[in-house]
Amino acid sequence: MSKMQQQEVGGEEKKREDDSRDERITESGEREGKEENPSPLMALNHVSRLCRNVKESMDFYTKVLGFVLIERPQSLDFEGAWLFNYGVGIHLVQSKEEDQRLPSDTQHLDPQDNHISFQCEDLEAMEKKLKEMNVKYMKRSLEAEDGTKMDQIFFNDPDGFMVEICNCENLKLVPADSLSKIKIPMDRHTPPVETNQTE
Repeated sequence: MSKMQQQEVGGEEKKREDDSRDERITESGEREGKEENPSPLMALNHVSRLCRNVKESMDFYTKVLGFVLIERPQSLDFEGAWLFNYGVGIHLVQSKEEDQRLPSDTQHLDPQDNHISFQCEDLEAMEKKLKEMNVKYMKRSLEAEDGTKMDQIFFNDPDGFMVEICNCENLKLVPADSLSKIKIPMDRHTPPVETNQTE
Protein backbone atom coordinates (compact mmCIF):
# COMPACT_ATOMS: atom_id res chain seq x y z
CA MET A 1 0.00 0.00 0.00
CA SER A 2 1.45 3.37 -0.99
CA LYS A 3 1.99 6.20 1.50
CA MET A 4 -0.83 8.19 -0.18
CA GLN A 5 -3.26 5.26 0.13
CA GLN A 6 -2.29 4.84 3.79
CA GLN A 7 -3.02 8.54 4.40
CA GLU A 8 -6.42 8.21 2.68
CA VAL A 9 -7.33 5.16 4.77
CA GLY A 10 -6.07 6.90 7.90
CA GLY A 11 -8.19 9.95 7.01
CA GLU A 12 -11.32 7.82 6.55
CA GLU A 13 -10.74 6.10 9.90
CA LYS A 14 -10.27 9.47 11.61
CA LYS A 15 -13.52 10.77 10.04
CA ARG A 16 -15.39 7.67 11.31
CA GLU A 17 -13.92 8.23 14.78
CA ASP A 18 -14.98 11.91 14.68
CA ASP A 19 -18.49 10.94 13.55
CA SER A 20 -18.81 8.36 16.31
CA ARG A 21 -17.62 10.97 18.82
CA ASP A 22 -20.16 13.47 17.48
CA GLU A 23 -23.02 10.98 17.77
CA ARG A 24 -23.36 8.53 20.65
CA ILE A 25 -26.21 6.43 21.94
CA THR A 26 -27.05 7.06 25.60
CA GLU A 27 -27.91 4.27 28.05
CA SER A 28 -31.59 5.00 27.54
CA GLY A 29 -31.14 4.43 23.79
CA GLU A 30 -31.46 8.08 22.75
CA ARG A 31 -29.15 9.59 20.15
CA GLU A 32 -26.79 12.22 21.44
CA GLY A 33 -24.59 14.52 19.36
CA LYS A 34 -25.11 15.73 15.80
CA GLU A 35 -28.43 17.42 15.10
CA GLU A 36 -30.15 15.80 12.14
CA ASN A 37 -31.64 18.17 9.56
CA PRO A 38 -30.98 21.40 11.50
CA SER A 39 -33.36 24.26 10.76
CA PRO A 40 -31.84 26.85 8.38
CA LEU A 41 -33.34 29.80 10.29
CA MET A 42 -31.11 32.81 11.02
CA ALA A 43 -32.99 35.41 13.05
CA LEU A 44 -36.38 36.97 13.82
CA ASN A 45 -37.36 39.04 10.79
CA HIS A 46 -40.60 40.80 11.76
CA VAL A 47 -43.72 40.74 13.89
CA SER A 48 -47.05 41.47 12.22
CA ARG A 49 -49.72 43.45 14.07
CA LEU A 50 -53.35 44.05 13.14
CA CYS A 51 -54.40 47.58 14.05
CA ARG A 52 -57.58 49.66 14.16
CA ASN A 53 -55.78 52.70 12.79
CA VAL A 54 -52.45 52.31 10.94
CA LYS A 55 -51.48 55.97 11.41
CA GLU A 56 -52.08 55.85 15.17
CA SER A 57 -50.11 52.62 15.56
CA MET A 58 -47.34 53.94 13.33
CA ASP A 59 -47.04 57.05 15.53
CA PHE A 60 -46.84 54.87 18.65
CA TYR A 61 -44.09 52.58 17.35
CA THR A 62 -42.02 55.43 15.89
CA LYS A 63 -42.44 57.97 18.70
CA VAL A 64 -42.53 55.73 21.78
CA LEU A 65 -40.24 52.89 20.65
CA GLY A 66 -38.08 54.62 18.03
CA PHE A 67 -38.94 52.48 15.01
CA VAL A 68 -38.32 53.86 11.52
CA LEU A 69 -40.97 53.89 8.78
CA ILE A 70 -39.62 52.03 5.75
CA GLU A 71 -40.86 51.60 2.19
CA ARG A 72 -43.34 48.78 1.57
CA PRO A 73 -43.49 46.74 -1.65
CA GLN A 74 -46.05 48.45 -3.90
CA SER A 75 -47.48 45.05 -4.83
CA LEU A 76 -49.16 44.83 -1.41
CA ASP A 77 -52.80 45.70 -2.11
CA PHE A 78 -53.96 46.36 1.47
CA GLU A 79 -53.45 49.26 3.85
CA GLY A 80 -50.55 48.97 6.22
CA ALA A 81 -47.06 50.16 7.13
CA TRP A 82 -43.65 48.59 7.60
CA LEU A 83 -41.39 49.72 10.42
CA PHE A 84 -37.86 48.61 11.26
CA ASN A 85 -35.16 49.12 13.89
CA TYR A 86 -33.00 47.19 16.36
CA GLY A 87 -32.71 44.31 13.90
CA VAL A 88 -36.43 43.53 13.74
CA GLY A 89 -39.40 44.70 11.68
CA ILE A 90 -42.97 45.43 12.68
CA HIS A 91 -45.56 45.11 9.93
CA LEU A 92 -48.79 46.94 10.63
CA VAL A 93 -51.95 45.74 8.88
CA GLN A 94 -55.20 47.72 8.84
CA SER A 95 -57.98 45.58 10.30
CA LYS A 96 -61.50 45.43 8.97
CA GLU A 97 -64.26 47.04 11.01
CA GLU A 98 -65.15 45.14 14.19
CA ASP A 99 -62.33 42.63 13.64
CA GLN A 100 -62.70 39.97 16.35
CA ARG A 101 -58.94 39.24 16.36
CA LEU A 102 -58.08 42.54 18.05
CA PRO A 103 -57.91 42.66 21.88
CA SER A 104 -61.20 43.85 23.34
CA ASP A 105 -59.60 45.44 26.41
CA THR A 106 -56.82 47.83 25.39
CA GLN A 107 -55.98 48.71 29.04
CA HIS A 108 -55.52 45.18 30.44
CA LEU A 109 -51.89 44.34 31.37
CA ASP A 110 -50.92 40.78 32.25
CA PRO A 111 -47.22 39.79 31.96
CA GLN A 112 -48.31 36.21 31.27
CA ASP A 113 -50.27 37.27 28.18
CA ASN A 114 -48.94 37.35 24.59
CA HIS A 115 -46.37 40.11 24.06
CA ILE A 116 -43.31 41.18 22.13
CA SER A 117 -40.22 42.07 24.18
CA PHE A 118 -37.34 44.47 23.47
CA GLN A 119 -33.99 44.52 25.24
CA CYS A 120 -33.30 47.96 26.71
CA GLU A 121 -30.01 49.49 27.90
CA ASP A 122 -31.65 52.17 30.08
CA LEU A 123 -34.97 51.28 31.68
CA GLU A 124 -35.12 54.54 33.65
CA ALA A 125 -34.98 56.57 30.44
CA MET A 126 -37.70 54.36 28.92
CA GLU A 127 -39.92 54.78 31.97
CA LYS A 128 -39.45 58.55 31.82
CA LYS A 129 -40.47 58.53 28.14
CA LEU A 130 -43.60 56.51 28.89
CA LYS A 131 -44.57 58.98 31.61
CA GLU A 132 -44.01 61.95 29.27
CA MET A 133 -46.24 60.33 26.63
CA ASN A 134 -48.92 59.32 29.17
CA VAL A 135 -48.59 55.60 28.44
CA LYS A 136 -49.95 53.40 31.22
CA TYR A 137 -47.39 50.77 32.25
CA MET A 138 -46.58 48.10 34.83
CA LYS A 139 -43.16 47.39 36.34
CA ARG A 140 -41.79 44.24 37.87
CA SER A 141 -38.45 42.67 38.79
CA LEU A 142 -37.42 39.04 38.82
CA GLU A 143 -34.45 37.43 40.51
CA ALA A 144 -32.87 34.26 39.15
CA GLU A 145 -31.50 31.46 41.31
CA ASP A 146 -27.96 32.83 40.96
CA GLY A 147 -29.03 36.27 42.22
CA THR A 148 -29.14 37.92 38.78
CA LYS A 149 -31.89 40.55 38.59
CA MET A 150 -34.04 41.33 35.58
CA ASP A 151 -36.31 44.37 35.34
CA GLN A 152 -39.38 44.56 33.11
CA ILE A 153 -41.83 47.25 31.98
CA PHE A 154 -45.10 46.21 30.34
CA PHE A 155 -47.49 48.43 28.38
CA ASN A 156 -49.95 48.18 25.49
CA ASP A 157 -49.84 49.60 22.00
CA PRO A 158 -52.96 51.53 20.81
CA ASP A 159 -54.72 48.27 19.91
CA GLY A 160 -54.07 46.50 23.21
CA PHE A 161 -51.14 44.34 22.06
CA MET A 162 -48.67 44.14 24.91
CA VAL A 163 -45.05 45.27 24.69
CA GLU A 164 -42.32 44.44 27.19
CA ILE A 165 -39.13 46.44 27.71
CA CYS A 166 -36.51 44.60 29.75
CA ASN A 167 -32.88 44.02 30.59
CA CYS A 168 -33.41 40.28 29.97
CA GLU A 169 -29.85 40.18 28.60
CA ASN A 170 -28.72 40.00 32.23
CA LEU A 171 -29.84 36.36 32.30
CA LYS A 172 -27.48 33.85 30.71
CA LEU A 173 -29.18 31.58 28.17
CA VAL A 174 -28.31 27.93 28.71
CA PRO A 175 -29.83 25.24 26.44
CA ALA A 176 -31.87 22.80 28.53
CA ASP A 177 -31.20 20.00 26.01
CA SER A 178 -27.68 18.77 25.25
CA LEU A 179 -28.61 18.40 21.55
CA SER A 180 -29.75 22.01 21.21
CA LYS A 181 -27.44 24.57 19.64
CA ILE A 182 -27.99 28.31 19.83
CA LYS A 183 -27.19 30.18 16.63
CA ILE A 184 -26.35 33.88 16.68
CA PRO A 185 -25.82 35.54 13.27
CA MET A 186 -22.60 37.54 13.59
CA ASP A 187 -21.41 37.83 10.00
CA ARG A 188 -24.46 39.29 8.24
CA HIS A 189 -27.58 41.29 8.73
CA THR A 190 -30.87 40.28 7.19
CA PRO A 191 -32.58 41.98 5.53
CA PRO A 192 -30.08 44.35 3.89
CA VAL A 193 -30.44 47.82 5.42
CA GLU A 194 -29.90 51.28 3.94
CA THR A 195 -29.16 53.49 6.96
CA ASN A 196 -29.23 56.91 5.19
CA GLN A 197 -26.05 57.75 7.11
CA THR A 198 -23.23 59.43 5.29
CA GLU A 199 -19.58 58.84 6.14
